[in-house]
Amino acid sequence: MIITGSDSSTIFEVKQHLFRTFKTKDLGPLRYFLGIEVASSLKSYFLSQVKYANEVIHRAGLTDTKLSDTPMELNVKLNTTDGVPLDNPTLYRELVGCLVYLTVTHPDLAYIVHVVSQFVSAPRSTHWAALLRILRYLRSTIFQDLLFSSTSSLDLVAYVDADWKSKKQIVVTRSTAETKYRAMIHATAEIV
Repeated sequence: MIITGSDSSTIFEVKQHLFRTFKTKDLGPLRYFLGIEVASSLKSYFLSQVKYANEVIHRAGLTDTKLSDTPMELNVKLNTTDGVPLDNPTLYRELVGCLVYLTVTHPDLAYIVHVVSQFVSAPRSTHWAALLRILRYLRSTIFQDLLFSSTSSLDLVAYVDADWKSKKQIVVTRSTAETKYRAMIHATAEIV
């Protein structure tokens, strides 16, 4: 039975068991793992992928200094027929895969990366342009990373716009309370 927690003697025993059983070393506190930089203090943990993001931008050959305020243009609908097919779609596929991994510390990219990943089987010039815009946005937000407080609770909190939901629902409600209740049900279902 392995016990976890802050009991230093038990942690020491577990480490010694691992050292005897496997060829392992204690490298000290976690600082860098799988492209994620970790900085910790007594009250927080900071996760960053700055180095990895810079490598992705360099891999794309993005040499200009243009930045983007948003990861995608407003009201742009990508489809499978606009633009011309890419001569070599391998780089597109590799970059989309890298961006999927970058969503670990950049959740703001999740939606647009999902959109461009739908075209990896046959990417076109419009998809490449959208990918470059994502990379320019990433370059402008590269130092905006995740900070987790070690003292905060692990409560899951969700927010919902009941007014927006009431405009989208297919049934008519009789009161604002019922509208808010329906919005809460929908949000709960989305979380689950």
